[in-house]
Amino acid sequence: MGHEHNGHTATVASPNGTEITLAWAAMTDTGLRREANEDSFLAETPLFVVADGMGGHSAGDVASGAVVSRLAELSGQSAVGPAAIEDALRLAVQDMHEKVGVTDAGSGTTVTGVAITATTGADSAWLVFNIGDSRVYVLSGGVLEQLTRDHSVVQELLDAGHITPEEAETHPHSNVITRAVGFHEDPVPDYQLIPIEAGMRLLICSDGLTKELTNYGIRHFLLANPRPGDAVEKLVEAALGNGGRDNVTVVVVDVVAVRRGDSQYAGEMKGERS
Repeated sequence: MGHEHNGHTATVASPNGTEITLAWAAMTDTGLRREANEDSFLAETPLFVVADGMGGHSAGDVASGAVVSRLAELSGQSAVGPAAIEDALRLAVQDMHEKVGVTDAGSGTTVTGVAITATTGADSAWLVFNIGDSRVYVLSGGVLEQLTRDHSVVQELLDAGHITPEEAETHPHSNVITRAVGFHEDPVPDYQLIPIEAGMRLLICSDGLTKELTNYGIRHFLLANPRPGDAVEKLVEAALGNGGRDNVTVVVVDVVAVRRGDSQYAGEMKGERS
């Protein structure tokens, strides 16, 4: 089975004194068709990241591993901003080029995730970032929303109105991404800020999950499994059960509680935690 990383909790104090309690779990599996797992993940505050490498056996796992190793150097900080993320990605690209096998134009990796960041008001928010077609979703109040936008040929065709969402599901170029870390352009992600709110659940995943499950299916498993460890296991199991055509990596992060700096109680999730 896959490598997993289950049932962690931590309370992070942001620069303005807000305390954020998180619970999370992560799991990766090679899947049923691939010989090697080219996915990597990072799940340590303040960063939760999935990287899906490409370029074949050695190149893909070296590329995704380089990104996760460099971002892991930011672990333990109270907040991380875009500059630190981009510096880490540039160093990762240098690391890739120094390793054997990661030379051709086809090797590289996606990088997608969330980081606790300090905003101008010194309040904390999630900084959602993305290069490639791994995804971040948020489940809040029972509603599942995809936060990232795929950098892919299929997404461009969809945006231009050339294909329908139904055609996108089975499009022959579904694996072709238009941006990656390790190709020739500077690795600058797309970003967005979202508030950190008690009760929200974040999902970061490689396309090995989203190729096998619809948004309806993803929402079902996220709602049916309150504990992050159970949620990641059930999502990975479901992806394998539906074919497991690619490596599958899933990170689930719950915001259990947010306590503001003035000690005003700001709400807590109901239900049992792992």
